[in-house]
Amino acid sequence: MTEAILLVGGQGTRLRPVTVNTPKPMVHTAGVPFLAHQIARAAAAGVTHIVMATCYLAEVFEPYFGDGSAFGVHLEYVVEDEPLGTGGAIRNAARLLTGDPDSSVLVFNGDILTGLDIAGLVESHKAADADVSLHLVRVDDPRAFGLVPTDGHGRVLAFTEKPQTPEEIITDQINAGCYVFRRSVIDTIPAGRSVSVERETFPGLLASGALLHGVTENTYWMDLGKPEAIIQASADLVRGVVPSPAVPGRRGESLVLPGAHVAAGAKLSGGTVVGAGARIEAGAVVQGSIVLADAVVGPDAQVSASLIGAGASVGARTVLDAAVIGDAAVVGADNELRAGARVWCGAQLPDAAIRFSSDA
Repeated sequence: MTEAILLVGGQGTRLRPVTVNTPKPMVHTAGVPFLAHQIARAAAAGVTHIVMATCYLAEVFEPYFGDGSAFGVHLEYVVEDEPLGTGGAIRNAARLLTGDPDSSVLVFNGDILTGLDIAGLVESHKAADADVSLHLVRVDDPRAFGLVPTDGHGRVLAFTEKPQTPEEIITDQINAGCYVFRRSVIDTIPAGRSVSVERETFPGLLASGALLHGVTENTYWMDLGKPEAIIQASADLVRGVVPSPAVPGRRGESLVLPGAHVAAGAKLSGGTVVGAGARIEAGAVVQGSIVLADAVVGPDAQVSASLIGAGASVGARTVLDAAVIGDAAVVGADNELRAGARVWCGAQLPDAAIRFSSDA
């Protein structure tokens, strides 16, 4: 197996304002765009050719990744003029594949962080002589995902996309967003229109008698659909909870990129990342957070499980807890933002504008 399709066309609307200027797969996670981790892990598993299926802000991918040579892969790009859905994107990108009809093609989503054994998934696919193999994981609450029950041999029995009733929850196994296709199967996906691989392609293949094989591997898995997931994933990468060859530094409690300044007396922990040109002033405490390039965290500020956008500033003594500050936003001194608060890109919040009362 040497080829892969990487799906990166989504708009990431649930992540705004993080994705106003940056497509979701390019949000910096553990010091580099999230896609760098996926490409590096695919290359380490033996993938040599990746076709990137882009749509939203498509122009930002190639300037960063180029031809992929820095990652040891050959990287090509396909741009969708209109969103084609997961299945349509796979079909559209397949025109740049070079393998024969029986070759194996890895397909993975650009917003999933996982410790999956990629090479092992491919080998399992080949051993089962499957038409499509799916990585499955078990979750405590599967209601927000696609359920995929299998028999004792791993053969997929059904697909239930985002179950609505208790009766529909017949398994805790969910579609984890990484597949291996037989190349010829991709050619059966309709071309030139939007197709959902989850709702249309997979159920159709199952109804036609195709062999769909599920591989349940309960490894690290995180869907980066919400800001808190990106923040957690970044911290886990920095701390080495999930491995990635693309992390630009040693694993530990913090990662400070070249050009950043952390003042004496500031404290970083929990997998915090401080981007190039960012400043953390004296007395600031930053835990498990992402501080992007050229951002400033003021003196004695307290930042926990938050994301501070590029060029943003957080004033002295301000408290951020599970907050998101957009690019170039200004949060004045003595504010307190908690519980998923979001400040839009370029917004300005005056000093002491928002405080949480401790009274019951």
